[in-house]
Amino acid sequence: MTRLLVCLAALAASANAVELTSLVNLFIGTFSSGNAFPGAAIPHAMAKVGIDVSTSPRQAGYLHDNSSITGISLMHDEGTGGNTDGGYGIFPLFPLTNCNFASCPVQIDARAALRASGADAAKPGYFTTTFVNNIQIETTSTRRSGLIRFTFPTTGPNHVVIDLTNDLGRSFSGGDLELTPTGRVTLGGTFLQSYGPSNYTVFACYDFTPPSTLAAQPISQFGTYQSTKLTNPTAVTITANSTTLNFPFTADVSPEQAGALISFTNAKSIVARFGVSFHNAEQACANAEAEVPDWDFDNIQSASEQAWETILSRVTIDTDVEDANVVELLYSSLYRASLVPANLTDENPYWESQYPFYDAFFCSWDTFRTVHPLLSILSPVEWSQIVNAYVDGWRNTGYIPECRANTKAGYVQGGSDGMIPLGDFAVKYGSQAEALGVPTDDLYQALVDTAENTPPDWYTVGRQNTAWKTFGYIPTDWVDPSGSTGLPTREASRAWEYALGDFAVRQAAIALNKPQSDVDKYANRSMNFVNMWDPNVTSDGFSGFAQRRYPNGTFAFSPPNACSPIDPVSHSCARGTDNDVGFYESSSWEYSFFAPHSMATLVELMGGPTTFVSRVDHYFAAPYYLAGNEPGFLMPWGYHYANRPDLSALRVRDVVYSFFSTAINGIPGNDDSGAMAALLTFHILGLYPVAASKQLLIGSPLLSAFTLRNDFLGTSTAFTVTGFDKNGLTGTPPAGAAVFVKSITINGNPSQSICWIDFDDVVGGGTVEIEVYGDATAAAAAGCGEGANALPDSLSTGGFS
Repeated sequence: MTRLLVCLAALAASANAVELTSLVNLFIGTFSSGNAFPGAAIPHAMAKVGIDVSTSPRQAGYLHDNSSITGISLMHDEGTGGNTDGGYGIFPLFPLTNCNFASCPVQIDARAALRASGADAAKPGYFTTTFVNNIQIETTSTRRSGLIRFTFPTTGPNHVVIDLTNDLGRSFSGGDLELTPTGRVTLGGTFLQSYGPSNYTVFACYDFTPPSTLAAQPISQFGTYQSTKLTNPTAVTITANSTTLNFPFTADVSPEQAGALISFTNAKSIVARFGVSFHNAEQACANAEAEVPDWDFDNIQSASEQAWETILSRVTIDTDVEDANVVELLYSSLYRASLVPANLTDENPYWESQYPFYDAFFCSWDTFRTVHPLLSILSPVEWSQIVNAYVDGWRNTGYIPECRANTKAGYVQGGSDGMIPLGDFAVKYGSQAEALGVPTDDLYQALVDTAENTPPDWYTVGRQNTAWKTFGYIPTDWVDPSGSTGLPTREASRAWEYALGDFAVRQAAIALNKPQSDVDKYANRSMNFVNMWDPNVTSDGFSGFAQRRYPNGTFAFSPPNACSPIDPVSHSCARGTDNDVGFYESSSWEYSFFAPHSMATLVELMGGPTTFVSRVDHYFAAPYYLAGNEPGFLMPWGYHYANRPDLSALRVRDVVYSFFSTAINGIPGNDDSGAMAALLTFHILGLYPVAASKQLLIGSPLLSAFTLRNDFLGTSTAFTVTGFDKNGLTGTPPAGAAVFVKSITINGNPSQSICWIDFDDVVGGGTVEIEVYGDATAAAAAGCGEGANALPDSLSTGGFS
């Protein structure tokens, strides 16, 4: 124990000596398909300020390439798919020099400019770049406001464009602008949401006259610009001294080019303060005045950086001892995992409520597997606010939100997967829910209503429960007699998602002391995924696969490899009506492994542990595995359920080192609102959460020691890895490398299993010692241990009781 205390003291001293924000690389995943956002933001911010490029895909506005820049805008998505042109990107500013006011190139394509090579730089709370004409952009921000600073090569005249109409999606459908001679510009605009069928309206406020305590930036000219005619919208007219623009809402997207232009003399540095709001422009100005009262750039940046330091310090390591690459991956991932959901509290434009309002649930299908479980360990206060926002969505709409984006309901992807974080919260913090401000009766009723009721249109919210309850599966080619409608696609995968949702209700019923009849009902329904299992389908020598099913009970065949990375024929597994396989963004090969609440059932259906191991091996080797695809997140750990954690240890390393890196293309696909970041965090920590339960799979971490801090509980849990071997930090560890777990000791007591650990032990404070060794033969024979409950839980074998 003395040795452990000395190690912990050294760890704390090392952690205190390093600014953890300096270890974050904001540019991981900013090239090609990562869609990560590298701009200025605080944790869970509403304002995410960054530059926008002229080429697609640009879901977060940014690409780490040589694309031209069209502006710096106030709000962005983080790591999403959806519209490849991007979401938000509202009301961008653009700096201009060396032009006459009346002829400045204000139109978006005309003003676009290149960055200087290597000019982009960022750290938590701050972003900067420099154009080839030597104009520098810098920005920092608060939750709903911030500062943008332009530094010009000369004192002027210099100009700033304030663009009303060009969001990233070029989806302007109406809005207005007003400016004053003193440099206040207010804007409101209606645009198309990032992922969904609806328009949203948002407002902003810019101020260009700083307090008298700061250097003056005199305004010499001002005015508005707009397209001369919509048949040729790129031809614009600049009107000096004009102060208003107004474009009535139109159902069609408008090609209008319009905004304001302000000129400055004798000002080499120009600072703009901004605020955003979903209520009105006056509220946007009030947000700016409240959050950035003195325009102190350094103070705002310092506060933002400190907010991130607080988040990052919830995982502490000895940065002098651990592998530098792993350290950078860990803290960069922790950063991205806390960018969203976005805290829009006090900005709900639809109903009055005492509860928080969060947005960018984009989508729960992406985030329930890893983001919410990570928040449950490290950030329960923030997580409880997010859970409250889910519950309040039900309270005011009748259903748990699934994919809310830009304050509007987005498209339902897999199921109503917002159910799972609510069940997860009930299990983990149900007894402390009152202290966290979450009404558990409402939470449970939200789960039951979403599990039982079918909305008139389950296109954007809820589930096709009429079919689910009638058949025990989701039938193909069936019309709901109630008249309820939605996209009748993804039938097989939706059934497997619905099953997990019902398991979440079952878990909440137990945790919140609801009637046993509820527990039994939802436990039984959660096993209905077996109703879409066709034992007669074979692929690559393996039998039994998830399949679509008709109302008469017969199966509709889809090739198990359809929509896999090696699909020999072009199939669609998209959300829309072109889906011809019954699965969403995945193959039957992959979804046939998706029953985290009863993996023992799948082991049995697939022919027992030996065949299951062979099938998982083949899944990776074929390869049917797609590292960036959520339904496969669990599978590097899947060997645990066949009593082979030694194979999981090797596979996790293979996945981490084959698909993740610190490079600009270091994410295998979209970051998906931090889902990939949270997944990598768990892999590094040697943990993987089991949905809607207190169980986490455990393996050998990629760190020799780390401490997890839970500020709500006031606990710190120290994990140490005895026998840690840096030779194991590779995709293919050499023979003898100590990567296999030999034993686990929790607070001095041997664990009954070396395959799983309880949530309460992860957050409860104390110590967890993981002993590792390199004897592959012994590790294979040892399995999960000799305890009666050594294997991870499955519902079918009496687990999760």
